[in-house]
Amino acid sequence: MTVLFPEVIETDRLRLEALHVDEIDADQLFDLYEICSSDPGIEEVTRYVTWDPHRTPKETLEFLEYVSEQWDDSNGGSYAVYLRDGEDSAGAFAGDAGFSVDWEKRTMTLGVWFRKRFWGRGYSGERAAAFMELAFERLNLELVAVTALVDNEKSNRAIERYTEAHGGGRDGLLRNWRVQDGEPIDLYRYSVSREEYRECEDRLDVGVSFSDESRGQLDAGVREERADEGTDRGR
Repeated sequence: MTVLFPEVIETDRLRLEALHVDEIDADQLFDLYEICSSDPGIEEVTRYVTWDPHRTPKETLEFLEYVSEQWDDSNGGSYAVYLRDGEDSAGAFAGDAGFSVDWEKRTMTLGVWFRKRFWGRGYSGERAAAFMELAFERLNLELVAVTALVDNEKSNRAIERYTEAHGGGRDGLLRNWRVQDGEPIDLYRYSVSREEYRECEDRLDVGVSFSDESRGQLDAGVREERADEGTDRGR
């Protein structure tokens, strides 16, 4: 099977490893479930995204099955994000970064969530820079887009910074664009075109590399972190 997306993406501070359900064992599944269900701050993490804290491991499995199907169909990718050496908590699982691709519209749409303990470090912009390079220089797409709920001030500030840093910015307000918790909601949409990206002389200076090397998904990095955190949770 031909794979269009890289298995591993590395930036200056992050290592992104593609998620596939058939390469994750039961222990790894439960590691991810624990984070997605009860990680400190998970209610804040999921407040503005399209999913709620997972109630059962089956929800985590269904997520992995969904992103694996997207990958196999070349319609999107989802990556476990780990911190590289030199970062505080190096090797830790920091969150999930993904994208979908509309080939007819030649557009990549981004999505990401980070565990609360890793907020405020600029990782979202670094991950976005990597996906933009993938979209424009490897996949020959014409547009990278991202949306955020109108009242999600932190995400809107971050998205505005990294889209403007690559020559783009806010496109406008999308009214009643998505239904969440049974209610229509308004979103802001931001985008960067390939032309804007290539013409921007002062875009974020982020080193990015792509590879198809094998990897150990959600393995020792998560479990070792669990052991390290064991004494902290009672404080």
